[in-house]
Amino acid sequence: MNLNLFNAVPDGLTQRARSFVRAHGVKTDVRPVEEHRQWWLERDIPATVVDRMAAFHERWGGLVLPPASKYDGGPSYFAADSPEGSASEGWWFEAGVQRTAVPYSFMIGPAGEFGIHAGQWSPLHATVEGWVESLALTHHASMWAKKIVNVTGNEVGSDAG
Repeated sequence: MNLNLFNAVPDGLTQRARSFVRAHGVKTDVRPVEEHRQWWLERDIPATVVDRMAAFHERWGGLVLPPASKYDGGPSYFAADSPEGSASEGWWFEAGVQRTAVPYSFMIGPAGEFGIHAGQWSPLHATVEGWVESLALTHHASMWAKKIVNVTGNEVGSDAG
């Protein structure tokens, strides 16, 4: 387990998100994707999907962040697992084990989106970086804002709130 992520924060994050990961994240040991590669390939999971999972694991695997305020906290930690899909629909894989028992999984979509899969795909962020950025911004707002207003749906861009 790595408790000091000062020099181990993934690239591509804003300064706020990098500071958030350094201050609040830890990296735990998780089993490498490569241990399962042959098993997945024998079950007709394309090598490109396994490669994507390995790249996700290399970048994010084992990262533990504080719970998200929505979605029952988000993944306990990042770990690529359980590829699902098909050549026609695309392939998703689990982003990590959920913090609580929920009827959906946090997944990485065919184009690298971070989202929820529960019978249908619902992307939450365009990338994992987007998810981490949202955690950092939520944490920052909760520490400094006097009032936080959630604006969703048709309220976005209107004078509501």
